[in-house]
Amino acid sequence: MITRIDHLGIAVRSIDEAIPYYEAVLGLKCEGREEVESQKVKTAFFAAGEVHIELLEPTSDDSPIAKFLEKNGPGIHHIAFATDDIVGQLGQAKEQGTRLIHEVPFEGAGDKLVAFLHPKSTFGVLTEFCQSKH
Repeated sequence: MITRIDHLGIAVRSIDEAIPYYEAVLGLKCEGREEVESQKVKTAFFAAGEVHIELLEPTSDDSPIAKFLEKNGPGIHHIAFATDDIVGQLGQAKEQGTRLIHEVPFEGAGDKLVAFLHPKSTFGVLTEFCQSKH
């Protein structure tokens, strides 16, 4: 069901300030930006081989990313696994006693359905499942 690591989410205070590091220092190219209003976040994506880096900037003080930045500062926010059956993957996780943040997938960035597992059930790592809508 899990096919690969899709991306690493990195919380930043400013995408505009972070992009030059990823482009000039690491030599990656920003593939695009997107706002996910439901999560109160702006994103920017970079390909690093087959894995992407997703920069996450809050658009509101009450967004999950703003809360993460306040508590932890900038840094790795989550790991996302691509799956070919997100509903089945969530069902399997729940069946095994994993606490789900989202019981039902929702539209995320990059034209994908996404859902998160609670880090208290995943050894401290916020875990995302994502599935292409195509």
